Amino acid sequence: MMVVANAAEPAPITPAYWEDACKHLVKKDRVMRKLIPKFGDACLQTRGDAFVTLARSIVGQQISVASAQKVWDRFALLPSEISPANVLRLKVDDMRAAGLSARKVEYLVDLALHFDNGALHVKDWASMPDDEIIEELVAIRGIGRWTAEMFLIFHMLRPNVLPLDDAGLISGISKSYFSGDVVSRSDAREVAVAWAPYCSVATWYIWRSLDPVPVAY
Repeated sequence: MMVVANAAEPAPITPAYWEDACKHLVKKDRVMRKLIPKFGDACLQTRGDAFVTLARSIVGQQISVASAQKVWDRFALLPSEISPANVLRLKVDDMRAAGLSARKVEYLVDLALHFDNGALHVKDWASMPDDEIIEELVAIRGIGRWTAEMFLIFHMLRPNVLPLDDAGLISGISKSYFSGDVVSRSDAREVAVAWAPYCSVATWYIWRSLDPVPVAY
């Protein structure tokens, strides 16, 4: 997961449901009852726009947070503004010189094309179910289900996403619920029954149990 914050970005938005979610989780789950009070008023936040968020997720794939930030900073200097149309105007050689691999250049171009040609129903996403948004996003090269789920949690602030492909979630469930024993997807899904309809919130607290520094996308 990639931290993406800088002074030029808009003020973060926090979800209106957070307080209700915490009350629900504290009531329904013994681990959450102990975990949630440890982090005070901290909560999930979103900032930026959809295209920038997804572009950053592509840039950050398989490299460290620090390296991703350096590459992004160089890439962001190429257009006057990061937008689908502007990215499509960039020269491949310039994007490669910013530190992007050939494959990531292809992914960013495909992402820009999907936004630019209307293949994505961005204006309808607010009213679309999670699975339909995921289906649109995974059609973009370089974006798999995990990235789509992170987008739903961190950008769209969807309350009930359970990213079973996330290693941190599985590790956190193992440590907090199974004394460190190996946990299957089925085990994790069973634990999360008590979390619904706020699986995103519980997942965020599980991540915090592993790393107290909050992650933003």
